[in-house]
Amino acid sequence: MKWRWDRQHRTQKGFGGAEAPESRVLRHWGLQSVEWWPWLRRSPVAVDLLAWWGHAEAYRALVGEDAYQERGRELLSRASPRDCAAAGMGCERRIDRACRTPEICALEPAAPGRREGPAPGACSGFYGDTWLRVRFSPDDRHRAVSCREDEKWASRLWVDGVQVEADVALDFGGHWQGNRFYVVQAMGRDDHPMQRWGPGGGWIASLLIHDIERGASRLLVPEDTEAWTDPLVVLTGDELRIYADRAAHDADQPGRVLRLGEAVADDGTEPGTDGY
Repeated sequence: MKWRWDRQHRTQKGFGGAEAPESRVLRHWGLQSVEWWPWLRRSPVAVDLLAWWGHAEAYRALVGEDAYQERGRELLSRASPRDCAAAGMGCERRIDRACRTPEICALEPAAPGRREGPAPGACSGFYGDTWLRVRFSPDDRHRAVSCREDEKWASRLWVDGVQVEADVALDFGGHWQGNRFYVVQAMGRDDHPMQRWGPGGGWIASLLIHDIERGASRLLVPEDTEAWTDPLVVLTGDELRIYADRAAHDADQPGRVLRLGEAVADDGTEPGTDGY
C-alpha cells in the first residue's frame, strides 16, 4: 500500500533528483529564513517566532486573534534580539521592514549597551505592526513587551513574561535605565491644575518605574507645581533623576532625585519621594 503523500513528495523532488535544502527552506519560509538560516538552526525560539510572525495571517485564522496575541507575548518574553530579527520583525532602524544586514546583525554583540543596527547582536528593540513592541535591556537578559489594547493611547506591559499591574493607563513607549529599571509614562492626574487634555499635546503625565531586582513597580505622580509634560528618568550612579521634560534634562535640572538604596521602608510600605 502506498501512502497518499508519495506522489506529492516525488513531485517536490522533481525529475532532477532531491530538492536542495535551501530551496525547500526558501519555498516554505521565505527569503528571510534563508538569510538567517544559521541562527534559526541554533535557536528554537527564533523558529517559533518566525512561524508566528512570518505566517501571521494563517496563524490568526487557525487560533483566533486573542490567542495569536497571547502567543506573541509569550514568545517575545523568551526571545533574544537576534530571534526577533530572524523572524522578520521591524527593528529600531526601520520599524516597517525586516533586517537587511544579517551578515552583521547575526554576529555576537561586541559589548552590552543599546544598539541600533546594523550592529552585531541586532537592535535593542523590535516592533510588530503598530500594536506590539519589545525592548531589551542593555545586557539582553530582560525584555519589556508593550501591547496596545486598541487604537487608543493606553497599552499593557509585561516584563520578563509577567504583566506589570497598574491602576492607570500606560504609554506604548518606554525605555530601560541600566539593566534594573524599566520606565514608561502613564496617564496623569485629571485634577492637576496644569492638565490640558486635547490635541496638540501639553498634557501632564505620570511615570511608572519597574524594578527588576524587586519585581515591583512604583508610580510617580507629579505634584501641583510639577509640569511633567514629557517626564523622563536617568540613572546616574546610585540615583534616579526625574526630569519634567527634555529641556529640563538638557539643562540638568531634575525635579526629583531618588536614591536606590532605600527601596522599602521598615514596615514593608513604599518609601517616600526621596528613596527608591
